[in-house]
Amino acid sequence: MAMASVYRRSLPSPPAIDFSSAEGKLIFNEALQKGTMEGFFRLISYFQTQSEPAFCGLASLSVVLNALSIDPGRKWKGPWRWFDESMLDCCVPLEVVKDKGISFGKVVCLAHCSGAKVEAFHTNQSTIDNFRNFVVKCSISDNCHMISTYHREIFKQTGTGHFSPIGGYNAERDMALILDVARFKYPPHWVPLKLLWEAMDSIDESTGKRRGFMLISRPHREPGLLYTLSCKDESWINIAQYLKEDVPRLVSSQNVDSVEKILSVVFKSLPSNFNQLIRWVAEVRITEDGNQNLSPEEKSRLKLKQVVLKEVQETELFKHISKYLSSVGYEDSLAYAAAKACCQGAEILSGTSSKEFCCRETCVKCVKGPGEAEGTVVTGVVVHDGSEQKVDLLVPSTQTDCECGSEENYPSGNDVFTVLVLALPAQTWSGIKDQALMQEMKQLISMASLPTMLQEEVLHLRRQLQLLKRCQENKEEEDLVAPAF
Repeated sequence: MAMASVYRRSLPSPPAIDFSSAEGKLIFNEALQKGTMEGFFRLISYFQTQSEPAFCGLASLSVVLNALSIDPGRKWKGPWRWFDESMLDCCVPLEVVKDKGISFGKVVCLAHCSGAKVEAFHTNQSTIDNFRNFVVKCSISDNCHMISTYHREIFKQTGTGHFSPIGGYNAERDMALILDVARFKYPPHWVPLKLLWEAMDSIDESTGKRRGFMLISRPHREPGLLYTLSCKDESWINIAQYLKEDVPRLVSSQNVDSVEKILSVVFKSLPSNFNQLIRWVAEVRITEDGNQNLSPEEKSRLKLKQVVLKEVQETELFKHISKYLSSVGYEDSLAYAAAKACCQGAEILSGTSSKEFCCRETCVKCVKGPGEAEGTVVTGVVVHDGSEQKVDLLVPSTQTDCECGSEENYPSGNDVFTVLVLALPAQTWSGIKDQALMQEMKQLISMASLPTMLQEEVLHLRRQLQLLKRCQENKEEEDLVAPAF
């Protein structure tokens, strides 16, 4: 039986003008001469088609983040670090976006989580004149790009709400260039700026809020090097609620008289799927048969990760957490952690979102350089649908001296728990009845006592936690600015 299908749509013109038409080219040349197409060239270099019908917000953000050369800090496929729709899962699970689309506030949340600097406005928070000034600002620079969310009906196009980057501006005609990421449907096109404002000044029925626009630019810092939050399924909601509500209540309602007792209260009630929320950022690559030496770039990133890991392990809080976890028999072997990371890596490398990946075996080895060890690599044999794929996981490590010589320390539950506790708001511990203990706890989590790189890592997690809290409370549309600490 034949399946109905559609090959593109005819662009309603007017009001839109096809970018590749004779008139579209003329409008482009006019704008180019006036200097309002500077941002276009970076955007068009990284322009992509949304991979799912409801992924317009994710695709638009991927285009802009890549155009701004923001390093995601994790690999996409093969050896390449690159923003892809499949990696934008910090604020809302991808399956939810695929099914229901995504709101303006959640795209803003994703931009913040990805480490970008964001200014976002619903139309009722701005004016058409301010919007025009922002369009000009992004059009005369390649360091700032705009994403607009609008209703297609105003342009006589099929469909409803949509996201796309704004690629340029013609001041004489007062027209903006929409780089439509639904390229299977409509090509890039020029539209009157006034109509674009009207299309944005519409109500998104899923939120009850007006649509709007966001300006995205490079941050002063890159995203987290070693730790990040993930929302690949709905389990993060319960975990976030536990961290936000249950932990403060537990430490204030029970008679705790030591840091170890506080940790016992926190960790004994952790949701079983807790490890799905916070993870260490793994460098994953497909195992190659040739030269196994690390590239200069891989070595550089591995060294930075090792610095962060060492800084975590040197905190007093880490020592307390390690002591407590050891007392309850907690074990987190490198092979087990690596097997999980290898499966996650294989999922990313294949572009497949599935729970059917399993790691049949792992092998830990040290990669040698010309004179010294360059790093630790865990090779895992990942099985999926009957086929096998060898995946390399580059693992940061630190060394400590012990009675039997030097000992290698790898990322484990101890340091993940440590950075999570550091990332919790200071008021989490304000309910502790013993004042001396409360002051000790606050000293252990004090940002002032942390080295710079670890401070940035913890701040990144705090921002992510705060953004997750907004999403959980459905407040992401009300508060569009980045969390401040």
